[in-house]
Amino acid sequence: MFKHYSVWAFALAFAFPFHVNIATGEVCVRILGLSAYYHDSAAVLLEDGRIVAAAQEERFTRKKQDPAFPRNAAEFCLRCGEIGVDDLDAVVFYDKPLLKFERLLETYYAHAPEGLLQFVTAMPVWMNEKLFLKNLIRKELVHLGLKDRKGLKLLFTEHHLAHAASAFFPSPFEQAAILTIDGVGEWATASICKGDGANIDIVQEMHFPHSLGLLYSAFTYYLGFRVNSGEYKLMGLAPYGDPQSDRVTRYVTKIKDNLVRIYADGSIWLSPEYFDFETGLRMVKEPLWNSLFGFPRRTEEQDLEGHHCDLALAIQQVTEQVVLAMASTAKQLTGSANLCLAGGVALNCVANGRLLRSGEFENIWIQPAAGDAGGALGAALAVHHIGMGQARLPQASDSMQGAYLGPEYNLDHVKRTARAYDAPYQYYEDFAGLSRKVAELVNEGNIVGWFQGRMEWGPRALGNRTILADARSPEMQRRLNLKIKYREGFRPFAPVVMAESAGQYFEIDVPSPYMLLTASVPEHRRKPLPEDFDQLNWREKLYHQRSDIPAVTHIDFSARMQTVHKETNPRFWRLLSDFEELTGCAVMINTSFNVRGEPIVCNPEDAYRCFMNTEMDYLVMDDLLFDKSEQPAAAADAARQQFAPD
Repeated sequence: MFKHYSVWAFALAFAFPFHVNIATGEVCVRILGLSAYYHDSAAVLLEDGRIVAAAQEERFTRKKQDPAFPRNAAEFCLRCGEIGVDDLDAVVFYDKPLLKFERLLETYYAHAPEGLLQFVTAMPVWMNEKLFLKNLIRKELVHLGLKDRKGLKLLFTEHHLAHAASAFFPSPFEQAAILTIDGVGEWATASICKGDGANIDIVQEMHFPHSLGLLYSAFTYYLGFRVNSGEYKLMGLAPYGDPQSDRVTRYVTKIKDNLVRIYADGSIWLSPEYFDFETGLRMVKEPLWNSLFGFPRRTEEQDLEGHHCDLALAIQQVTEQVVLAMASTAKQLTGSANLCLAGGVALNCVANGRLLRSGEFENIWIQPAAGDAGGALGAALAVHHIGMGQARLPQASDSMQGAYLGPEYNLDHVKRTARAYDAPYQYYEDFAGLSRKVAELVNEGNIVGWFQGRMEWGPRALGNRTILADARSPEMQRRLNLKIKYREGFRPFAPVVMAESAGQYFEIDVPSPYMLLTASVPEHRRKPLPEDFDQLNWREKLYHQRSDIPAVTHIDFSARMQTVHKETNPRFWRLLSDFEELTGCAVMINTSFNVRGEPIVCNPEDAYRCFMNTEMDYLVMDDLLFDKSEQPAAAADAARQQFAPD
């Protein structure tokens, strides 16, 4: 099912009038990358190939996965670069809308008259907006200050090229195999490419409707979670299934015999009679799935039962099999010892961890904003390196700067927020004193909101918009889920550890700075399980203490870990170091600074509101420490917010 390509689907046949720095006389290439109109809209600014700024629109609008044009994110990027729109050499969008429209028309035509309702629903949007996306984007750029509408180069890359570029060009590799897997772009649903220097060649593609991402999303839907946002819940639920049970084996067999044919090269073929996403308004044909698996589709309100957990495990196992096969094919076709990953499926850290342990590649690098938001970065990089022929910058490690690429707020801004809520705080002139104090607070069982520096790029909180707690506490997972995040109790929390100490706590010998790999807790840290553990229901399994860091040890002894490096985040590293000196433990819980349904906090006001809307005990913003017990009741009322569950 993979298709071979020997030519580029993206090329530029004209020269670019690069801007010149008046002060130095040097050429300065500035590109704004955009993704929008589906989900996770974002903007990125490149200057001479260096990432100046990157942010998702949802962080500014507070609408989770906001698909709108990223006006706020783009304004931030331009401010960060101290330029206007007319100073840009190009604006590039991460999709080719006409190719996507071609796919929709061909799909509807092939299935006519089936799908008429979806066709009638979709066409007005396409005819009024998406077919004229160039005009729509130009109008938005005018709102951002564009004056020279004819002079600005507005470009479009293919979706999977954007993913591939986002994976390879920031990586530390001079050459690598590139694997991109998601739901669907224009036609492609997965691609294998080879990156070499400043060039990327497409080797193979898999096309719609055959898609590993859509297969996984179909199970997300069937098990009662929301498509394009609940896939990580499905991944977290899978370990509650019983890997030794006949039911899991039966489910895997049913999936392979009825829903998906898996070829040796990792390509797949989806059985069209079971799916409804081509011409319908749902992911699956529920009567057929109900008959196949023996139970109806779960709704969001229904309790999770053992068969739900077992089916989640079954599709996770199938997904891992396909990812490993695709990666093996990428290795055979490119001959590279290095692999770069992007696309929404690359956020499946369990599959990534298994791929790492397989030893197929010597080195693996995963784009931290692997989903559609990262397409904005990849589109800009593709234009810079491939379209403009600009060489890559020499780099010892990746060029993502720890993914700390978003807005930063200084002490004055934090103090203004405190004054607005009449919020008392303690100011620390010396960060060393603040760090020791926070280490003591976490050791005492307190939950601390941690707001520092530039906001992270991508879906993971990596230490600057983070909630911290003690990983050694047997009750902390329950407390965080129920009292802070207000989310499903089965969902695990991630550990954060100094890079130097990671090997003491997890079976991993490579960095994991972006929380995109899982690793097991070693045997010597594990607690024995009861003999009947596999027969327990998921709630009984959940709160059995499995290791000496139980709050971050998942049901299968795995952990989605983050390693913190002194050179990329010295404050966060110092805090972990102080905690280790105080307790002998170098691991904390790191969960994103938000509640269920809310985007990760962006500015100090977002952080204070979230702090007051939850049962967090303390909040640290810059050098200020806020104690919940000292905050005025009026501040709690003023900060009250509601977010729809995700």
